[in-house]
Amino acid sequence: MKLVVALPLLLSSLLAVSSMAKDFDFFYFVQQWPGSFCGTSQGCCFPDTGKPAADFGIHGLWPNYAQCQGRQGLAARAMLGEDVAGAVGRRGKCWPEYCDDGNALRPWAIRDLVRSLEQNWPTLSCKGNGRSFEFWSYEWKKHGTCSNLEQRDYFASALAVKAAHNLTEILAGAGIVPSESETYSVSSVSEAIAQGTGFKANLECNRGADGEAQLFQVYQCVDKEAKQLIDCPLSMPTKCRGDSIKLPVF
Repeated sequence: MKLVVALPLLLSSLLAVSSMAKDFDFFYFVQQWPGSFCGTSQGCCFPDTGKPAADFGIHGLWPNYAQCQGRQGLAARAMLGEDVAGAVGRRGKCWPEYCDDGNALRPWAIRDLVRSLEQNWPTLSCKGNGRSFEFWSYEWKKHGTCSNLEQRDYFASALAVKAAHNLTEILAGAGIVPSESETYSVSSVSEAIAQGTGFKANLECNRGADGEAQLFQVYQCVDKEAKQLIDCPLSMPTKCRGDSIKLPVF
């Protein structure tokens, strides 16, 4: 009799856990070059821990859909050889967001990661008064709550991916280094990352204060377990006008 009573409770518990799982297809792991962030007309502000190193910094680990509404979804389905006429996005977007507003980031959950996060995931925004924790909290609330990962695991996974594939070193190995005057082709940057990591990535450029195109962000794609890089299933606008970009000194 006790077993009969316990089974419905077990089943209801399992269903509750299952309903909490978020549906997505891959992660975008996004890193930004600080010289390009700070080199615009808007400028930047350093975190309260001081000027970060001249290294790609984490922007976020973002759950994403492989099929969605709009240009990105149509491009992805075309790449996969699917009929794009009826492309319909889940929730009408290319990504889930704000999946659990009540699940705020707890400082003690990531206490052993703080030093590494300060080095690898610093804020450069002037909106947060130099406090990187506010940046991490925002990324967790918007993206992390949709990741199916616990708070510490979410941040530890991002740090592990960055450590396994150091973009700054990969580009330097291909002769692509920060410079005030040197320019590089978009294709050479893409090829260097693909050869250095084994997987293709998407690039995003912005415009410097002098109006020239800069390598701003690199979008690498990661499997749903947030462990392994994969080829990006979505193409995206690069905002790279022409084929010549800078990697500004920071």
